[in-house]
Amino acid sequence: MILFAALLALMGTTVYLAKLQQAIDAALQLERMISPAGELITHAIAKLSVIIPAYNEVDNIRACLLSVLQTTDLSAEQLEVWVVDDQSQDETLAIVQALQLELADPRLHVLVGQPRPEQQTWVGKNWACTQAVQHATGEYLLFLDADVRLQPEAIVTALHTAQAEQIDLLSLGPAIVCGCLAEWLVQPLVVSLLVVGFDPDAVSDPSTDTAFAAGMFMLFRRSAYEQVGGHRAVADQVVEDVELARRIKRQGLTLRYVLGIEKLSVRMYRSWTAVWEGWTKNWHLGSGRNWRASLYGAVIVLLIFTVPWLGLIALLIKGAVLGLTWFDAVGLGVVLTTIALHYRLRLALERVAAIPPRYWWLTGVSGVLVAAIALGSIIKTETGWGWTWRGRSLKLPDEMKA
Repeated sequence: MILFAALLALMGTTVYLAKLQQAIDAALQLERMISPAGELITHAIAKLSVIIPAYNEVDNIRACLLSVLQTTDLSAEQLEVWVVDDQSQDETLAIVQALQLELADPRLHVLVGQPRPEQQTWVGKNWACTQAVQHATGEYLLFLDADVRLQPEAIVTALHTAQAEQIDLLSLGPAIVCGCLAEWLVQPLVVSLLVVGFDPDAVSDPSTDTAFAAGMFMLFRRSAYEQVGGHRAVADQVVEDVELARRIKRQGLTLRYVLGIEKLSVRMYRSWTAVWEGWTKNWHLGSGRNWRASLYGAVIVLLIFTVPWLGLIALLIKGAVLGLTWFDAVGLGVVLTTIALHYRLRLALERVAAIPPRYWWLTGVSGVLVAAIALGSIIKTETGWGWTWRGRSLKLPDEMKA
């Protein structure tokens, strides 16, 4: 039984690693399309409006804004930065207003968000983004999350590339920063699943239906954004970034999802509570609310990442108590081979997400946690129980569940 499970895990891991390597190779090739900073002609680029929706971002908003304003020399005629305080319950607004006084930077604008319209369903950051767009004047719109940190020339490089390549939506995949143990356990595995599930080559290929965008960095040509209806058209979508990407592609517009680990970084969550809330919010929706697909994902995760470690523990205990047969020795060789592939997987992931292979030897625990997230997401999404983002309910009206 152990040998059979170990062989299944080895086959699954081998296939998974091959798909990951294929996606990584495609992603690295696409990354070369981003124009080098040395080729940029800042006076020739279109005006850009950067929009940052902020809800209870006291830990992030100052550092995010400084990274935006201090990494580009674009003038106020070329760049405007709009921060929308989405009725935060903490000191987010006060921090932004204080920074505005401190810097006296004419590019920085603050918008106090209004209450969400009654009798309408608005979830996530859609309402905040919609309000900001009404004030923005740029030919291009860059939506950033407050936990993003930009590197020098990131904005100008992305904008120049979007213009030169006639891209309607350019989304950059960031370097993922991990801090607490929960992040180290969950983030690498989930990110690898996203890379495999949304191959950047397929996303950028207009002949496929695969669409994806990383909501923390989405650069739209304004005309394209308006053509697909913007955030107003996806007001009731929790995973609004992917839905906007789908709409861009359905309209025959140009979508590109490109690696940007040298351009930006993000620390998405800072605790197990945040990791749980964040990924259970999205997982089941990412499968199209297909509970069979979500359950299948949980089973595959356990098979590939947890079963080999359980097999290793079982065989070591058996060997210590009863000794190992030749059959057990074969099983031990299989599980050790699979575990070695886990390390190779983490090394490969570092190339596209800049996550070092730290704590890779806890991959078995990671599989259990991610499977639990998948199950929790099904329950939350389908029942609305505890389905929240930063305390705000995401439960949809009954008439919108069908």
